[in-house]
Amino acid sequence: MGPEERAAPLRAELRRRTFLGACAGAGLVSAAACDPSPSARGRPHDAASPAQDAERDRPGTPDWRIRSRGPATAVAGYTDRVSVTPGEECALHVSTTAPSFRVSAFRAGWYGGAGARLVWSSGRIPGRVQPEPRLLSGTRTVRADWPRTLSFGTEGWPEGAYLLRLDAEDGHQRYVPLIVRSTRGAGRTVLMHAPATWQAYNRWGGYSLYAGAGGAYADRSLAVSFDRPYDSSGAEKFLVYEWAAVALAERLGIPLAYTTGTDVHRDPGVLRGARAVVCLGHDEYWTPEQRRHVTAARDAGANVAFLGANTCFRRVRLEQGAAGPDRTVVCYKSSFRADPCYADRPALVTTDFRQSPGADPESSMTGVLYEGYPTDAPYVVHAADHWVYEGTGVRPGDGFGHLVGVEYDRVTAGAPTPEPLEITAHSPLVCNGRRSHSDSAYYTAGSGAGVFATGTMRWVEALMAGTPAGGRDHGMDARTRAFVTRTTENVLRAFALGPAARHRPAPRPNTGEVYRGTA
Repeated sequence: MGPEERAAPLRAELRRRTFLGACAGAGLVSAAACDPSPSARGRPHDAASPAQDAERDRPGTPDWRIRSRGPATAVAGYTDRVSVTPGEECALHVSTTAPSFRVSAFRAGWYGGAGARLVWSSGRIPGRVQPEPRLLSGTRTVRADWPRTLSFGTEGWPEGAYLLRLDAEDGHQRYVPLIVRSTRGAGRTVLMHAPATWQAYNRWGGYSLYAGAGGAYADRSLAVSFDRPYDSSGAEKFLVYEWAAVALAERLGIPLAYTTGTDVHRDPGVLRGARAVVCLGHDEYWTPEQRRHVTAARDAGANVAFLGANTCFRRVRLEQGAAGPDRTVVCYKSSFRADPCYADRPALVTTDFRQSPGADPESSMTGVLYEGYPTDAPYVVHAADHWVYEGTGVRPGDGFGHLVGVEYDRVTAGAPTPEPLEITAHSPLVCNGRRSHSDSAYYTAGSGAGVFATGTMRWVEALMAGTPAGGRDHGMDARTRAFVTRTTENVLRAFALGPAARHRPAPRPNTGEVYRGTA
């Protein structure tokens, strides 16, 4: 059978999946939900536990989304810990202008396309307006430091990602994210959430790691605290860059575990024996310890998927906060000479991983190097016959509009890059007037672990493109959603089987060929 004959049924499959996108009323990855093909129904050899299957198949709660945020002061809150293990108690600190509020705990997941399920709800809780936040002048760190409003237990809560929705009596709502983390990930795919990155961009109280109250970079925080609410809906980064990937992974029925980067920093136990680690759509801020632990898991055979761009770009420290250890994310960035670690602990200085002191570019782990922002460009397939694209029907040169953005990575000459590595997509773009490329890349480690990096921050957003759940889909359409959904399914299914080198074709090194004569 010639290449054209092999490609024909694949193109037909993509056209069929695009048509199925018309079923997308429920949003999310609905083309797959309507699709009775084996790719939607099959199981890896080690399927999820009966408890996980039962949880996935429970009826969802469609009414989990926020309907009215209201003013920033209407209702907001934060937990005293980023994650808990099932059964642990958690405290909420809440401020509201309403006389009372209630709390509803929704577990994010597949749930037949509903996207979440109500697991627990509180009774009526008296509301109060909490004191103004503190500003720690040395690092311009905003801390709410509110008294505890209530505590609740998590007995019987399944592991997973949760949105605690605060419903004020006057109708306004906010989320508070909470991960009910797994204590073991052996034989499972570990979904690693990125609260340090959520917090870095958090503008609540007027300060983030990017700008101060007046919007100036020079007045930014040098350290940000988990002891404050998140801005906007309270869970914007999770909903944009993580939620759809969680739902897709649960729909596949592969064995899953759940953790956060800050938990992996503290204790790598959840990675021991894991089949795969999945870094979600925007995971920029890592500690050296987190990076070391993920790299060690790769070198022990755990596959790694980077479903975004700009991953592991900033080196941070976690320090004490009002509610306990690891509640402060420190990152001096370009002011690194003012970092207290600069004089005698250079490996802990908080700046970009690629910068001195302690330079260690992220590409040695990811295979790709962050290059720029902002861009908007088509994703262009290069190695159309690569196994990650099986069933998508793509041919070399096929493009998917707007899928590359808003930040991107590429395989970069001179940067440490694992071998053998294959560029699977090579997408021309323009960023700040400069022509360049974004790359998706796949390599295998000596342990047999496979590592796939998408090279674009919009990958997880594309899982919702063209649906009511999409929000900011940047012009991406149902065809792009079908392509990204199937590719992600291929990666997650393969990685759930253990070291990819044992059951998937080896990378075909092609960096020299791809970049010959290009920028």
